[in-house]
Amino acid sequence: MRRWVTGLATAAVVAASTPATVAWGAGTTNAELRADVNRDGLVTRADEAGEGSWSGQRGAIFLANVDDDERRCSVDPATLEDPGPAVDTKLAACNDSADERINGPRDLKDLAPLDVPAARGLSRSATGRLDVVPADKARIFADGQVAEELSADQLRRGVRLGLEGRDVLRDRAKWDGTITVTLTVTDHGRTATDVVKLRVAPLMLQNDLQRAETILAGKPNQGGGGEFPYPPGVPGEWDAFAKTLGKATRSSGAKLQYVQGTPNGWKDMWLQDTFEPATASMPAAGGAHTMRVLIRSGNVWDFGTPEEPLPTPRPAGRLLFRDLRGPDVGVVQELSPTASPDADDLLNMGGNIETLPPYAGYPNGRVLYGAGERKPDPGFLELVTGQGFQDPVRVDTSWLAIGHADETTHVVRADNARGWTLAVADPRLAEKLLREAQRAGAGNEKLFADTNSPRKPTVDEILADGKHLANNRAAAEHIDEQLAILVKATGLRSDELVRLPVFFEAHPELPGLRAMTPGLMNGLSLTDRQFAAPDPHGPKVGGVDVFKATAERALRRTGVRVHWVENFFWSHLGGGEVHCATNALRDTRGSDRWWLDQV
Repeated sequence: MRRWVTGLATAAVVAASTPATVAWGAGTTNAELRADVNRDGLVTRADEAGEGSWSGQRGAIFLANVDDDERRCSVDPATLEDPGPAVDTKLAACNDSADERINGPRDLKDLAPLDVPAARGLSRSATGRLDVVPADKARIFADGQVAEELSADQLRRGVRLGLEGRDVLRDRAKWDGTITVTLTVTDHGRTATDVVKLRVAPLMLQNDLQRAETILAGKPNQGGGGEFPYPPGVPGEWDAFAKTLGKATRSSGAKLQYVQGTPNGWKDMWLQDTFEPATASMPAAGGAHTMRVLIRSGNVWDFGTPEEPLPTPRPAGRLLFRDLRGPDVGVVQELSPTASPDADDLLNMGGNIETLPPYAGYPNGRVLYGAGERKPDPGFLELVTGQGFQDPVRVDTSWLAIGHADETTHVVRADNARGWTLAVADPRLAEKLLREAQRAGAGNEKLFADTNSPRKPTVDEILADGKHLANNRAAAEHIDEQLAILVKATGLRSDELVRLPVFFEAHPELPGLRAMTPGLMNGLSLTDRQFAAPDPHGPKVGGVDVFKATAERALRRTGVRVHWVENFFWSHLGGGEVHCATNALRDTRGSDRWWLDQV
């Protein structure tokens, strides 16, 4: 039995392994190539059956080696705001698969094991050739070097090989993610071949029930500006946001890491909208070897003129390469050569990409995204939803001014058969609470009273505005349509949903609706039982914020504790909430072996 030894292949380790020997009969020429077909993290004789095919239950797996284990890929700060796509192409091109070397012992673990067992009966003139198809999707290392040919000595003593994936699955119509590796052995004019088939590990999106290990949030540069259509002073009051977010993060034991914006673009502090975190895993002895892969949002903006357009990838996405790429963390992007229309481009963001946790029939969960009359860029959408193991669910978000899936729903734990449910924005509940406050004599109570908001409507003013009420009720009907799709797709019952009060209004500048009161479900799950939500600053009755109290009760019934974060000026007035202004790298252990339980 031969085993692939992960980690640094020292001379002592190699010497301790006693390889099996393949006996070749006189006058014959054989070839034998093995991969981890049974997915136990080892390469043995048990892997020989079915090695030339790939299915959900059996077949070898490899990683796209897109991280930077030796931190050799640098980012020139002077290029972070350069117009045009050249800097982005250069940033994405630098990773461990871009060179023809193994980048240290950590990188060795990112290679999928292949094995050519030792054989008797070969002459010293025998040769071996390794062919990968498609050739641009992987390369093979032998004895620390890129190998296309094997010598007679290597064939006679046996050789361990490492296969390095060179790209992720991007478009199944162009490449289905599988490769074949063929070993051809020639000796005295006789030729034999052996073929194994492998598949690149899919990019698997994490879900909000998984514990956050690192919370990411934006941090402004001093004196920064940027051309963003926000009210004066927005985003602002970062200190209040940072203080309350920090308190919530500490309570969960997560690490809080700030990402400082580009010099002139510090107002683009939307970490959720800059990328979608994913993982890629392959079998390893005792479990799985996992790499984080951050999927850059597909935003391409036009920095030119109508006469001379200059499509430029969103500069904030370049910060991923500066601050987050490194050992076991890669960044990939799929960017259109042209800018999408503004309304559509808003859907090319991470806030529009969410994940439903596993449930019956979907052992890896499902991707949830928003589209309708407005649609995300096809290339970006295919990269995120087309990996093959998290079938997508689409809801219509085109009626929203921004248009993100996180504006109306959020996964939370529940004591039901599947272990989770959805917290949903409920405009009708918001109106009901306002009317109850009015009947309780609190009609003169102001919303947002304890903020520096220039707009502080009273309960009476909102309820007297027929246009306001009509827009809020229209939002409720749109959310009903979303929930009809989600209930059918998941099997959730309507009475299992956690309804949170959010009052909607027409956006003053963009077509569509937005949350006038902070979107309570648009928060950040720290753990499955701790939730960082935007402080709603709702009207008070008897000194109690009725929106806040209602949300706390609703979430408490599911076993979730709320931590309130002050994001009114930092993100709410700019069109987002706590979720939009943060991101999380989650603990995916226990769900990283996606190859199990496949049908």
